[in-house]
Amino acid sequence: MTDWIQHFRTAACGLAVAHVWRGHGSALFVELGALTSTTRRNGFPGQPEGEIGLMIEWSWRIEEGRSIACGSWSDENLWSPTFALLLGRTVQDLSMFGHLPEVVLSVTGDLRLASFMTAGGDPAWTLFDRRGPRPVAVGCRSGVVCVEPYDCKE
Repeated sequence: MTDWIQHFRTAACGLAVAHVWRGHGSALFVELGALTSTTRRNGFPGQPEGEIGLMIEWSWRIEEGRSIACGSWSDENLWSPTFALLLGRTVQDLSMFGHLPEVVLSVTGDLRLASFMTAGGDPAWTLFDRRGPRPVAVGCRSGVVCVEPYDCKE
């Protein structure tokens, strides 16, 4: 687990938040570094992807200073302006917290994005490293950080 966290910390630190977008429901995607355009299966343009990406399927919050600016349960009118606060900020840290690993992305300006699962099961986040010839994705399954398609070993 520690090796993957260090891998993504090293890869993300110093990169800029290049794109933040909302997926289905309250899913949140944060793209770091240089962006690459994508095409959907139907041929239309998709969301651009960063060198490093973070997806939080649900239950997240954005902290500003010593308060919560908004979260997945906040009024959706707050989301876009708060997402905009992250754009262009430089990643200072990427770390885990909690007995069941949750992810926190810290950027300049005293802003943090944290996964914060509030339902049964596993924390619902995935980190993507798209820098190599084959993308790597890691997530949490049964309380362990592991490579998708989830070759989980403690």
